[in-house]
Amino acid sequence: MHMNIKLAVIAAAVALVACGKKEEAAPAAAPAAEAPAAAPAPAADGVIKIGHVGPTSGAIAHLGKDNENGAKMAIEELNAAGLTINGKPAKFELLAEDDAADPKQGTAAAQKLVDAKVAGVIGHLNSGTTIPASQIYNDAGIPQISPSATNPKYTRQGYAGVFRMVADDVHLGGTLGKYAVETLKGKNVAVIDDRTAYGQGVADEFEKGVTAAGGKVVGREFTNDKATDFNAILTTLKAKKPDVVFFGGMDAVAGPMLKQMKALGIKAKFMGGDGICSSELPKLAGDGMADEQVYCAEAGGVEGEQKAGMEKFRADFKTKFGSDVQVYAPYVYDAVKVMAEAMVKANSSEPAKYLPALKAIEHKGVTGNIAFDEKGDIKNGALTLMTYKGGARTTIAVIR
Repeated sequence: MHMNIKLAVIAAAVALVACGKKEEAAPAAAPAAEAPAAAPAPAADGVIKIGHVGPTSGAIAHLGKDNENGAKMAIEELNAAGLTINGKPAKFELLAEDDAADPKQGTAAAQKLVDAKVAGVIGHLNSGTTIPASQIYNDAGIPQISPSATNPKYTRQGYAGVFRMVADDVHLGGTLGKYAVETLKGKNVAVIDDRTAYGQGVADEFEKGVTAAGGKVVGREFTNDKATDFNAILTTLKAKKPDVVFFGGMDAVAGPMLKQMKALGIKAKFMGGDGICSSELPKLAGDGMADEQVYCAEAGGVEGEQKAGMEKFRADFKTKFGSDVQVYAPYVYDAVKVMAEAMVKANSSEPAKYLPALKAIEHKGVTGNIAFDEKGDIKNGALTLMTYKGGARTTIAVIR
């Protein structure tokens, strides 16, 4: 078979199968690098190792496991597709690591994957773990695709091999700030963040969005990503009579915070970014407190004919794992498929050889059409505005 025809058939097989936030204090930005060093070649036996890192222990383990399951699903489908790379059957192996949403554990996990000679990494979930780990992968010449890290710094370090599957906090936080003022009619807005790279970053962008839309930020407080008692900061904010309270952080903290808001008689709308926008939030908040009080945005979204593919993915995921998709499993799934397709197109799993194909990729995934800009950010990234009704997430609108 002619090489171009054969390549097209293999790539089509990948696409066909494909259709079938967040951490500790923000790290300092690493020095920019021109391009990653040459990574070790994959093992001669044809096994292609792909790493995945997420918090599969700790308060947001439900989110990390959700991501890991997305990777497992993609790897199994790739192996069932019978792909060949460089004339050999391609067998993909997933090496999964736990970073517990902790930067130190995250860098240790990254070094472990480098030592294992992975061909690429999908992860991490959190901005605060993704950013420091990215320097380790870059130094080793290993491409990294984060499915969910939204802090803008990640793709602005000058690294050649970093990619992001979702819109960043500038888009997400700014959109939510505008929505708080223009749609929710929030005249007085309070802001809380958990002082992580993700939480503080998205809260800062939200505050900018509120101000740009003509709203007034009446108070800014902070907590941490392991806190459980918010009475002091909520009492301070209650005195300022906010119409909207925004929290930059994760669902494990947002749930108890919602409970304590109700106990204190704070009737403000509660907003947050993708970190709180999970299917687990109603359980964490309890007593229907998320219903029509919480407004959040998931960094991503499908519309039109793409909905059918996402619905099938969610159904297949639940059948396979016995649980609903939390937030980002589909983006992990697509990231694995994108990386594999780049290898097929380059006819190599060596990072230096398939990286150019990854940069130029155009992939139709369950999360939409995937292509990256010159920094590694997703092109035309979408946001899905959501609220909760009857204990379930309900889409308000998809915004690009």
